[in-house]
Amino acid sequence: TLAVLKGFSTHGLTWFPKYVNQGLFRQISSEWNTNLIRLAMYSYDYCNGNKKKNLEILEKGVEFAIANDMYVIIDWHILQDNNPNENLAEAIDFFNKIAKKYANIPNVIFEICNEPNGNTTWDDIKEYSNLIIPVIRRYNPDALILVGTPNYSREIQFPAKDPLEFKNVMYVFHFYAASHKDDFRQKLRKVVASGTPIFITESGLCEEDGDGHIDLESVKKWYSLADSLHLNYTIWSLSNKDETCAIVN
Repeated sequence: TLAVLKGFSTHGLTWFPKYVNQGLFRQISSEWNTNLIRLAMYSYDYCNGNKKKNLEILEKGVEFAIANDMYVIIDWHILQDNNPNENLAEAIDFFNKIAKKYANIPNVIFEICNEPNGNTTWDDIKEYSNLIIPVIRRYNPDALILVGTPNYSREIQFPAKDPLEFKNVMYVFHFYAASHKDDFRQKLRKVVASGTPIFITESGLCEEDGDGHIDLESVKKWYSLADSLHLNYTIWSLSNKDETCAIVN
């Protein structure tokens, strides 16, 4: 049988640190039947904020995930910095530290650029990935690496046509059920059918800004499609932020 990973994504680690705790991770692993947690390290916050504090929360999250027998995605959460090349030196330094620390831990998955956006092209992302992936592979030659795609990780047709030249890499797709409908589901079906490995590192029941209404009909279609294609996914977000997508209200 094919093991499928399902779970939750945290929100920004330094903004909602209380949700990175042993008891909660134990609960979502044992009672909610999940086997995956994604730790969102906002790259902009990390580069312009308190690196030490960010890393401490991240390391606790990895520790709690391992203790509760879950896989853990370390997510370099590109968002307001648009293009992952913008903080390239910081990203190299971050993945150097993290890959070295978790070199022998099979639970750890590396997501190297969450949602490239603005006018960031697939060529830009390839250029970045060709520099970052070897940093991780130096310590862990078999690490699973997830690579974001243009336009907030929706344009998976680009890596389908022009993939990276590394093994054990998957491409990131995100959907929010109230904003993304049949045309996005069609695209996902087509790209998966072409043999391109896709990982849904973030998804939501609401609109793409994380707020607005919940579209239950679209939600059902999305998750039954994800299940029928045996795709891994996380749901955004394990926080109590005042918005529709927060799991804790």
